[in-house]
Amino acid sequence: MRVAEKSGFTPVQYLDWERSQGSRHEYFRGEVFAMAGGTPRHNMLSARVSTALMNALDSKGCFVFSSDQKIALTGERYVYPDLSVVCGPAELEPGTNDVLLNPMVVVEVLSSSTESYDRGLKWEGYQRLPSLTDYVLVSQVEARIEHFERDPNGTWIYRSAGPGERLVLSCGAMLDVDRMFARAFEVVGEAAAAGRLP
Repeated sequence: MRVAEKSGFTPVQYLDWERSQGSRHEYFRGEVFAMAGGTPRHNMLSARVSTALMNALDSKGCFVFSSDQKIALTGERYVYPDLSVVCGPAELEPGTNDVLLNPMVVVEVLSSSTESYDRGLKWEGYQRLPSLTDYVLVSQVEARIEHFERDPNGTWIYRSAGPGERLVLSCGAMLDVDRMFARAFEVVGEAAAAGRLP
């Protein structure tokens, strides 16, 4: 778990404070956590997935949002996913003009410092969003994409795809692993930055 940068904030205090900051911070029950910047590989993978989603969904009335889009989760929590998608009108938290309530798809590019959080507490919060149908995790150290899809009964179904494989999201967008990861390991990623390969 990350160390809190500040504590004792109410949600309203956090939102007011966060809007004046030069960097992003997530919020969970009074505590504020700084968001780390991504490696070049992390940022490239996020851009690739964003492009694939926009190309597939623009004609369907959907919107793709970058990592600057704050999302409200139940239980006094505010987070910044790497990407989020809304199909139809974007709903905002009452009294705000910058806090999204109804993402249909959320994408996280994994990092060693956040992976347990993305798979744990953050994922638990995402599951409580009634609008969410797809949760996508993109590896930064291997050509691998994981996908959790909510079926009509509310059960989450897990799939993963590696080289030569594709995933199709419930909104119809397709993520081709080879295309997402083409030349990805030619740029610095988390493992390489720490002196490890790839």
